[in-house]
Amino acid sequence: MSARDNKLPIPVRRALVKLGEDIRDARRRRRIQVKVMAERASITRSTLHRVEKGDSGVSLGIYASVLFVLGMLDRLVDIADVAHDQLGLSLEAEALPKRIRHSAPRVVGQRGGQRLA
Repeated sequence: MSARDNKLPIPVRRALVKLGEDIRDARRRRRIQVKVMAERASITRSTLHRVEKGDSGVSLGIYASVLFVLGMLDRLVDIADVAHDQLGLSLEAEALPKRIRHSAPRVVGQRGGQRLA
């Protein structure tokens, strides 16, 4: 674990470690060797090892490349999709106005609240 990992909230560290373990398991289920996986993702073997450990210093782009090689990129695309944001959708629904008032149509040429004939 790097020094920067110590600054992360514990749930974030756990999520990254789980992601790394899941990536490693997916690679192994597909019987892809570390060397081959690294080549396909255009990264070094040591970077792949860091990914599989859930290192927070590895860029999101590298995680995305690894997921692409595994055929799992579609999951990354949907992480923050509005359709999966239940809290955001609930908050948005609460902020909707209770009533919508019908206002009188404005007449072209109207100034300062007075209608021109």
